[in-house]
Amino acid sequence: MDRRKFLQRSLLSTLWLWLTGQVHAAEQEKPNILWLTSEDHGPHLGCYGDLYADTPNLDNFAARGMLFKRAWSTAPVCAAARTALISGMYPPSLGAEHMRSIVSLPAFMKMYPQYLREAGYYCSNNAKEDYNLVEPGQVWDDSSGDAHWRNRGSGQPFFSVFNFGMTHESQIRAADANTVHELAGVRVPAYQPDTPEVRSNWAQYYDRITQLDSAVAEALSALEQAELSEDTIVFFFSDHGSGFPRSKRWPFNSGLHVPMIVYFPEKWRHLAPAEYAPGVQSERLVDFMDLAPTLLSLIGREPPAYLHGHAFAGGFQTDPPDYLYAFRGRMDERYDMVRTVSDGRYIYLRQYMPHKIYGQHVSYMFETQATQVWKRMFDEGRLNVAQSRFWETKPPEELYDLDNDPDEIDNLADSPVHQQILQRLRQVQQDWVFQSRDFGFLPEAEIHSRSRNSTPYEVAQDDEQYPLGRIVRTADLAASLDPDAVDELIAALADADSAVRYWAVLGLLMRQAPAVSTAREYLLDALSDPSASVRVTAAEALGRYGSGPDIDTALEVLLEHAVVQVNGEFIAMLAVAALDAMDERALGVQDRIAAIDTTGGTGTRPTVREVERLIAKTLADLGER
Repeated sequence: MDRRKFLQRSLLSTLWLWLTGQVHAAEQEKPNILWLTSEDHGPHLGCYGDLYADTPNLDNFAARGMLFKRAWSTAPVCAAARTALISGMYPPSLGAEHMRSIVSLPAFMKMYPQYLREAGYYCSNNAKEDYNLVEPGQVWDDSSGDAHWRNRGSGQPFFSVFNFGMTHESQIRAADANTVHELAGVRVPAYQPDTPEVRSNWAQYYDRITQLDSAVAEALSALEQAELSEDTIVFFFSDHGSGFPRSKRWPFNSGLHVPMIVYFPEKWRHLAPAEYAPGVQSERLVDFMDLAPTLLSLIGREPPAYLHGHAFAGGFQTDPPDYLYAFRGRMDERYDMVRTVSDGRYIYLRQYMPHKIYGQHVSYMFETQATQVWKRMFDEGRLNVAQSRFWETKPPEELYDLDNDPDEIDNLADSPVHQQILQRLRQVQQDWVFQSRDFGFLPEAEIHSRSRNSTPYEVAQDDEQYPLGRIVRTADLAASLDPDAVDELIAALADADSAVRYWAVLGLLMRQAPAVSTAREYLLDALSDPSASVRVTAAEALGRYGSGPDIDTALEVLLEHAVVQVNGEFIAMLAVAALDAMDERALGVQDRIAAIDTTGGTGTRPTVREVERLIAKTLADLGER
């Protein structure tokens, strides 16, 4: 054979190997693992019993694999959910609960692809990352639009992620959509109004799920054509519930329940859960914290003890957990704090900021027509009780029976026959706060300032630096809305820890004018507190519920703290949100609000864009008055 023919044949051989990704079984001792992930959709698939869905390929995939009926995201929004995935940790334990607020991991922690790469895996991610964490060194072999398992070395096992974005919130809001799914077939949840706009958005959503179904089929076909199907364990799941308001961004079951289907080929069937069989539907409680330890278990590595999840497959499987945990922190430009726990049937929500309405104005959420018409109908008084609730303030606690109330509209927290269940789940939620060392009880600026020379996780373990017991007791007292707690909240203003003082001031603000009047002198003193978060919250309390010159004093404090370059993005965001909440009491300072300096800042996410959105919304609201 001459040299030219030899090179041609070698090139063709190399190209064939790259295209097929063929790995002979004799060369591979570990399973390939493929993740097919999607965005912003719940279990609205035929295999989950949804008769409106058109998902033949996913239905067939479920018939060959295992379907998890009770799988949860740990957070109802993308970046926070992926933080749980990549770390195997509860994000509030890492100080990473707030949307796109980057924090660091301790040196001893790794992201799961790093463990897989150490074990010889080629790890590719095509292509979404979006974590609330600083990456601790190289995480992926390739994370790009070109990332693919085909690019691995000869004989190398792969872990490969392909993320499909066609179901994302941004893709279901066309004003003039000509949908394949007929609008008449839409089931509108009981908490939403039944309008043409709402039905159109839902029909678009189902059309996009059908497109996703085809994309999954193509990915599985590529694996089949490469003769890798029997060497590869395949996972399919979405990042959180649908992109509709009251689902995405909200830790109800509607925002957390996700489809999850896993397929184990015969060769690797010994690594599957004990109940595995083609078409089986598992009742096991599974959430995103479980996936990192499960991956490590599948490759024969014992998951590190610090991980919060439970491996449900592989050589280090554990018993199923009794409860699932989830949370809500800041969503883009709006602060909130919710903690959720479920035993699979009942879901319990603890609202730590019940004075805020569910449907706070998040600019991106309001781009969807369903959101716009829903809010407009509320303002016009055209909604029933269940539909109105999203635009009203919240009760401190919520309890729903998912078996009998899948839309979560009948709050059983005050039901006499459900008190034992309420108390059990309340205690479970409290226990988890301490077990996980939830760092989210700090105002966001202090998550960063307290951990400046360390990491949030490490500071959270130290009771001297983070006296969790005192902080949580004050937060619970504040959020209880008990009118008789005012004196105790005033006493907490003398605490040495700024987070205790922050929750004390917040508790007074939550109780509105009567409490603010009683605590007036203490709140005025709090305007000089060493903590900027305390100062801003005290100013909001006086600005919203004080009188006379106190309002002017509060406005000055808030305008001063809204300057990003001086105070950073997090304090500025808190201050502008307080100005927005003052409504007509901020009339007369519109020019000063418009002139707020948003340059500078720390350079961390969120950027000043969120502050600018708040400024624009505040000015728009004042312009309507």
